[in-house]
Amino acid sequence: MLEPKLQKIADLLQGIRPEFDFSNGANFIATGMLDSFDMITLVDTLDKTYGISIDGEDIVPEHFGGLSAIAALLGRYGVRP
Repeated sequence: MLEPKLQKIADLLQGIRPEFDFSNGANFIATGMLDSFDMITLVDTLDKTYGISIDGEDIVPEHFGGLSAIAALLGRYGVRP
């Protein structure tokens, strides 16, 4: 079972790519679960959900490889569980 913050991120990802299980800890980029278009869609979703604006320089595969990486990125923008 995922902690609530990670579960919320997994739920948002599920809305973008419902065919994948984002709770399994895989590297989403390396495994092809997310592509560049999905990353942009996720950034838009995160911005709207959390009321933030993720800078273009932060839209890199390293920040979207897994739930922890996405949570760390959100933390940089002041999003807390």
